[in-house]
Amino acid sequence: MISYIDAYKDQFGVEAICRVLKQADRGFITSRGYRKATTRVPSARTLSDSLLIPKIQRVHAENFSVYGIRKMWHAMNREGFHIGRDKTARLMKLAGVSGRRRGRTPVTTISPKTPDHRPDLVCRNFRAQAPGRLWVADITYVRTLSGFAYTAFVVDVFSRKIVGVATRSTMRTDALPMEALEHALTTAGRIHGNQLIHHSDRGSQYVSLKYSTALAESGIRPSVGTVGDSYDNALAETVNGLGPDPCLVDT
Repeated sequence: MISYIDAYKDQFGVEAICRVLKQADRGFITSRGYRKATTRVPSARTLSDSLLIPKIQRVHAENFSVYGIRKMWHAMNREGFHIGRDKTARLMKLAGVSGRRRGRTPVTTISPKTPDHRPDLVCRNFRAQAPGRLWVADITYVRTLSGFAYTAFVVDVFSRKIVGVATRSTMRTDALPMEALEHALTTAGRIHGNQLIHHSDRGSQYVSLKYSTALAESGIRPSVGTVGDSYDNALAETVNGLGPDPCLVDT
């Protein structure tokens, strides 16, 4: 209320503004109270806030204006401002800054329209005795300022390395996982017949005719869990969790 009077006192006068505010639903301040408030020595908290608010605004802007309370709290402490999380939240509110809200979450696993009866050859036992014995595949996404980027990958269970990867701005049913599989086949070189198992969830991307044919022609045995089950495809979900931060910026 003090700042409001400060902004309009030259135009309307303090007494006139206070008379109007007195008629408002939520309390008022007298002209005497206003003058007393403006001549009062600022408290230590007010002085501290006035110094920290510009710092909050700067740190927030330097991090592309996407940081929420938790990340701003850590960022301010890294800058040498040792303040608590609650104080960070209060200062962010005073500074008029907030974290970027997450929008919709895209669906990367699409259930097939027809039943698929291929077995689960892994049964959540993600272990392999040698390279080229068990691959797991999945699709994830990264949120950017221009939209979503979708990434399909294939992981060798023995080495825990990504042997195939493909990224696109859109997620077509076959193209994205097929590119990752082709990359994996190129990386792996020769595959010994019928020794390699390819495990994925039961999404339509991986049970499609085109993808299934590519596996069969390469002598790879398909194995599927359930649709979107993080336990049945736990290794791939772990790789998803190691991906980049959901808020990325165009370069």
